[in-house]
Amino acid sequence: MATNTSSIFEHVTSVLIQSRSPAVYKLTPQKEKIGNLTKVTVGRKRMQQNKTILLVGETGTGKSTLINALVNYAMGVKWEDNIWFKIVEEQSGNQCESQTSEVTVYEIFGFEGKTLPHSLTIIDTPGYGDTGGVEHDDIVSQRLLDLFRTEDGVHEINAVGLVLKSTVNRLSDRLSYIFDSVLSLFGKNMEDSIVALITHSPGRQPKNALKALEGAKIKCAKDNKNQPVYFLFDNCQTEDREEDPDALEFANEITVRGIRRFADFLERSEPKSLQMTVHVMNERMGLKTSVKNLKDQIKIIQARKDEFQRQAESFPSFLSLFFSGIQVIGTIVENIWLDESFQHITKLEQIALNTDSLSTHEHLDFLIRRMEEKGDADADKIQKLKEIKSRVDGGIQAGLRYKGALRGCR
Repeated sequence: MATNTSSIFEHVTSVLIQSRSPAVYKLTPQKEKIGNLTKVTVGRKRMQQNKTILLVGETGTGKSTLINALVNYAMGVKWEDNIWFKIVEEQSGNQCESQTSEVTVYEIFGFEGKTLPHSLTIIDTPGYGDTGGVEHDDIVSQRLLDLFRTEDGVHEINAVGLVLKSTVNRLSDRLSYIFDSVLSLFGKNMEDSIVALITHSPGRQPKNALKALEGAKIKCAKDNKNQPVYFLFDNCQTEDREEDPDALEFANEITVRGIRRFADFLERSEPKSLQMTVHVMNERMGLKTSVKNLKDQIKIIQARKDEFQRQAESFPSFLSLFFSGIQVIGTIVENIWLDESFQHITKLEQIALNTDSLSTHEHLDFLIRRMEEKGDADADKIQKLKEIKSRVDGGIQAGLRYKGALRGCR
């Protein structure tokens, strides 16, 4: 049980971890491991309205601090209470090294009516683009898919928060890759639910961060000026208030104002089904598998061809016919995987929010070349793939460079 807290929080189970101003308490929620997911629950679930937020972004943007701020706001913690609760530790370290390794679902119950009329669910994802490479990011996507498609998982989302620092001032190769990785997860019905959550903000309009979003052609909710919808947050909540109380109170006001506006957005937003997003994730994984199987089949065909050529003179004529038949079957299998790859791309064009995902563009040259080797049979498909390839811009090229670099360093 927490000690020395404001009387209104005496029922909150927590442990004092820092006894200065503010007093910082570590919440002791119920934790449940569900496969590769972790569910962290504060309070007892009630049959009342709930809002669900998914947080995604780069490692080191301050997602953990933002989660703590959202939880404190939901609990009704105010500046004058001079306390702060942590549900997740804000860990320091190399910004390119993810401090989390799994998807975590935070559920906040029992505080309905304090500042929010509903309970709150926050889905925290590991940071994208870290030293774990492409494989790490693929695992994150798989774990989100597990969460979205299981019976007791999450099937609707009210908002997707794209978390980035206010100090972002250009669209780097790394940021292009991260934006692509994040937005490639979703179905096109999610566009109006995606907002920018700007951390480490001094309270001014984040012009450079907005330029980076626009440069990346991020499909997200827009305001009446056709700019990305964004909310500002500072990250100073646990700093010693005795050192610079006025500045820290101003920083706190930035965060409270940002959360209040974000809460208003949540109230206006209809929950979006994740069914289309699940379909998108399945199609992307299907494309990856089909291309891999196609490449494996090409290697098998070539190996058999090389073996036959080495031993052709010693084969009786009937064995030559037998090996020719095997080659024909191999080519049929290759064509099946080639067509399946094309069908995945076509489906993604119809349902994906990000139709120009790196996970599609990285395969186009290979697929076009294989189809061209077949002659005129796939002329329409070749034309379609070339049309998609023609949409490549500087952002896609930058993302492909970074993705290639990530693979190269593993």
